[in-house]
Amino acid sequence: MNDVLSYLLTEPPEPVTLDSVETWWRRHLEFVSRFPAPADLALAGGFRADRLGFAFASGYHAALRFLFPMLPADKPVALCATEAMGGHPAAIQTRLAQSATGWTLTGEKTFVTLGSFAKVLLIVASEGQDEQGRNRLRLVSVDARRAGIHVTELPELPFVPEVPHAELRLEDVAVSQDEVLPGDGYTRYLKPFRTVEDCHVQLALLGWLLQLGRRSGWPDSTREELLSLAVMMRGLAQADPASAATHVALGGALAQVQRTLAESEHLWAQVDAPTRERWARDRKLLGVAGKVRAKRLEAARAKLMGAALERGD
Repeated sequence: MNDVLSYLLTEPPEPVTLDSVETWWRRHLEFVSRFPAPADLALAGGFRADRLGFAFASGYHAALRFLFPMLPADKPVALCATEAMGGHPAAIQTRLAQSATGWTLTGEKTFVTLGSFAKVLLIVASEGQDEQGRNRLRLVSVDARRAGIHVTELPELPFVPEVPHAELRLEDVAVSQDEVLPGDGYTRYLKPFRTVEDCHVQLALLGWLLQLGRRSGWPDSTREELLSLAVMMRGLAQADPASAATHVALGGALAQVQRTLAESEHLWAQVDAPTRERWARDRKLLGVAGKVRAKRLEAARAKLMGAALERGD
């Protein structure tokens, strides 16, 4: 931890201009060997970003590194889950079917973050239903240039427009056995990803805010509070993402970050105009999936309450 904290506190805070997602990726790769822990990679990537969109991209990719450490570190990756009816397990219609030589993938994904830039795609697919009629999901890792994969870049979002998104069409894409990841695609990968992503994106946000605070002359007390939040979020990023206790602690941590942002609102007058204007446009990103987080927190509280009642607490 000391290496990344020292980096945040002593590295010159003037960021290099990142004028494209390709430029962001080259900068992000510079930190992979220095900060092998995904949480530290997210902090450092956020600190070096010149805008929230590229800080988010570093946090998103660090989250994928946490869940999929076996993937090549030098290739951008995208998780492909969301379909026309959403991203929950019952909505997944993309099919993983056995063939004479292995497996095939067929289906569509409607919204893939970094989809048009990724070299490796992690595709959530159904291999049928279990005895209770529930979707049995698997996760497949394939080269984005595989025959039968058609990627169409989507229009820019009204916030963080620098981060590309795409839709995906899969037409009998050949998949080998070793490209089908072990374990249940939902419980092992898709379900914990939201928690893992929240932790790492928040770390990247805090790294970026620390850089802004240092170069804009924010008070020591504010910068130290941001640093303490980063240490707390770093611990949560390494906790079990399936644990109800982790979700409850993360709910409190996210609330503290929001309070610090609200209390620091007046300090944005000290930030350079282009960065301030992008922040006003892009901060909507922090509210995306707020309802999902609230449901996750309520479910975690209920689970812990049930466990306490069973013990007679």
